[in-house]
Amino acid sequence: MKTILAVAKNRFLNLRHDRAAMILSFVLPVAFFSIFAGVFSGGGRGATRKIQVAVVDEDGSSASRRLLAALAAEQGLAVFRAPEEKPGAAAFTRATAETAVRAGDVPVALIVPAGFGATPFSFGPGARRPTVEILSDSADPVAPQVLAGLVQKVAMTAMPGAMARSGVAEVDQWSGGLTPEQKARMEAAIAEIDREPEVPPGQAAPPPSRGAGTGGLVDASIRDLVGEKKKNPTIAFYAAGLGVMFLLFSAAGAGGALIEEAESGTLDRILATRVSMTKLLLGKLVYLVLLAVAQLTLMFIWGAVFFGVELWSHIPGFLIMTFSTALACATFGLLLASICRSRMQLVALSNLAILLMSALGGSMFPRFLMPEKMQKIGLATLNAWAIDGFQKIFWRDEPVSSLWPQVTVLVGIGIVFFLIARRVAERWEAA
Repeated sequence: MKTILAVAKNRFLNLRHDRAAMILSFVLPVAFFSIFAGVFSGGGRGATRKIQVAVVDEDGSSASRRLLAALAAEQGLAVFRAPEEKPGAAAFTRATAETAVRAGDVPVALIVPAGFGATPFSFGPGARRPTVEILSDSADPVAPQVLAGLVQKVAMTAMPGAMARSGVAEVDQWSGGLTPEQKARMEAAIAEIDREPEVPPGQAAPPPSRGAGTGGLVDASIRDLVGEKKKNPTIAFYAAGLGVMFLLFSAAGAGGALIEEAESGTLDRILATRVSMTKLLLGKLVYLVLLAVAQLTLMFIWGAVFFGVELWSHIPGFLIMTFSTALACATFGLLLASICRSRMQLVALSNLAILLMSALGGSMFPRFLMPEKMQKIGLATLNAWAIDGFQKIFWRDEPVSSLWPQVTVLVGIGIVFFLIARRVAERWEAA
């Protein structure tokens, strides 16, 4: 027993002195737990991600206004009636709402067409019902389903006048007919209901009654604007995320050759020749960029051949994003190699940094499903900018000119990382 305890004690002492193992054993799990707890909990119920919805009221009736007001009061939705929530801003139209969904400004839009308020609720097979249209981006498959469910909910709770008229019509049909006096009294009561104030924005809509149905009152047709013409939209959306993450791992590993050269004395012999540190780092940068470009190209070609990624129609945008992403990832690898003092330090730091960046930047979990605060934090990672750029090309089919924000940030990251790496590498010149 003493021998067993002695062996265990020895391993704990080794772990205590091995900083790399210590980080991987304790820091990384806690960091990952914190990130995903923030993603899925949203920091509390009040901070849970709201689904952004652009709404268009083509009907302009009392029923459509009540419906939209009730949806605006739902805590799970952020309803936008105009692209810019400013006084006097032009309201969304069908065309502008469709543009907003295609551009990724909102994941879903609700169109209340003309005639919505004039169509009564009815029941039974083949019954005619009010219709709404939901325009969606299938990158977020949850949003249209949640919106469709909430439309059914508020149809029952926010439009009592329409519900009452449907009930009166059913009674009139199946009871042998109401007298004119009865119909007049019913209509007067319904008119009184319609004059009640609408659900004010910011307050929760009243809950549905026990036993109420969850569907069938309103026909909600869902149209996928972005992915409807794509052969394999899921693969097109996630290819960039995994590609960027593995590119970072590859660059960090390849950049570690600089540490091995320093430890073996090879670096001193190279610097003793006419090769300066700047030229040496630039040479390694060219190698890492070309390696990253080859890896990413192979991945997308494989995806195009076997999984239907639409590569051949997006070659210009793909090349621009590939080279800018490769530059940022390559300089990231050089920066880590210049900062670390040993291969073990590089392994620990690169694993920690890459996994955290991938989790926050969208390589592991889509950023648009994260709470708003987490999405903003993710912009501090190069993963987020690279993935956004690839999504513009392969998912949203945007022109190459739309890539300038992502390319500017990635190239800027590459320049800054290289300059820092060059400055830190001066310690090898002074050695």
